[in-house]
Amino acid sequence: MLRLMRRLPGLPLPPALTLLPYLYRPFPFLDAMGKRYPEGFTLRFPAMPTPAVVFHHPDAAKEIFALGADDAHAGQINAVLGPILGKTSLLLLDGKEHLRQRKLLMPPLHGERMSSYGARMIALTEASIATWPERERFPVHDRLQAITLDVILRVVFGIDEGELFHRLRERLVGILELATNPMFLLPWFQRDLGPLTRWNTLARALREADEMLYGEIRRRRASGERGDDILSLLLDARDEQGEPMTDSELRDELMTLLAAGHETTATALSWGLRWILASKSLGARLVRELETEGALPGLAPERIARCALLDATVREALRLQPVVPMVGRVLQRPARIGGYDLDRGTPVLVSIYLIHRRPDLYPDPTRFDPDRFLRQRFAPHEWLPFGGGIRRCIGMAFALYEMKMILATILARAELRLPLFGKVREVRRGVTIAPSRGMPLVMERRAS
Repeated sequence: MLRLMRRLPGLPLPPALTLLPYLYRPFPFLDAMGKRYPEGFTLRFPAMPTPAVVFHHPDAAKEIFALGADDAHAGQINAVLGPILGKTSLLLLDGKEHLRQRKLLMPPLHGERMSSYGARMIALTEASIATWPERERFPVHDRLQAITLDVILRVVFGIDEGELFHRLRERLVGILELATNPMFLLPWFQRDLGPLTRWNTLARALREADEMLYGEIRRRRASGERGDDILSLLLDARDEQGEPMTDSELRDELMTLLAAGHETTATALSWGLRWILASKSLGARLVRELETEGALPGLAPERIARCALLDATVREALRLQPVVPMVGRVLQRPARIGGYDLDRGTPVLVSIYLIHRRPDLYPDPTRFDPDRFLRQRFAPHEWLPFGGGIRRCIGMAFALYEMKMILATILARAELRLPLFGKVREVRRGVTIAPSRGMPLVMERRAS
């Protein structure tokens, strides 16, 4: 490790001072580090006994993503999320336990099942648009969060209208809003110091939400009631030994799908709208594509899914504004990555943001250009907003599909523009990087 530290430099700052710019100015901080250290760099974070090694070359990312389940673990990197997600969350598991849980979760989030979710995603978006104010500035991020939360409750949890729906929704909104505080990413602040502290409020809301979730899991398990929602599919899933998921495993994976598919998707959609509206012609091109593919006026999910420019627009938004700037592993055995010999126990991070901003990979990288995804296919270690390897976000297909359904509906049913004044910048909301002020927009008129 001493040899590594001489070859891969980093900021000579105490861990706390390194953490602050990463928490509150992540993109400018990474831009400066990438420019200063083109081969990679080390960062010292609080509570990490060993400096983290950050790589931002796609070849190094490919090597990290190729590491096996016993070669590198991600659970330690994600452990800070444990108090919210639970100890059996897919994000916190490693090795055989991670692979087992991943196999159980994979089928409901892929394949033909996706098309059955599209109509509900469209209907929820249309209902939301009907409440948006006309000809006045409003933060669209809040509205998109409400849509993605309703998708989670109905499509993932299988809970529709009724007392449980409204009670659980209220608790989850409070939990998700409290969890956006960047300080809660630090173990020091995950302490209950009394009824007046925010962590106490969060812990109480989690207990109340858990009571409702466990009650619904037990009710559905005992009654045999099933739908086409993801919870129903998980209740019937069996591992290779024929064992079902436990109640606590189901609860933790529901919370994981909530955390991975609510704030992240709403944030990615907000950035997507920001860049679509900043373009002079892209919005019109996207509407024409929907018409050409026969997705209008009825908004048929299977036709929306075929729209190549819409897909490219979603991918370009995730390239330019990745909602999570880095992913990581902790080496469980020595490895050679990026030409450097690293010891066991070394945290290795891949900077998604910096790889997505490489001019040798993406010419004119700061320009929003969806056509680059029509001209070229990028490898998994070149376009990586969902991470990669055996730890790539299991909800990737679901998230891409949902983004296309929601964006297509907004473009078809509303005419939007950016306000004349006010600059949008990046702000941290928990683990994600969102647009400031809730991404303000103006709706000129609703489409007929």
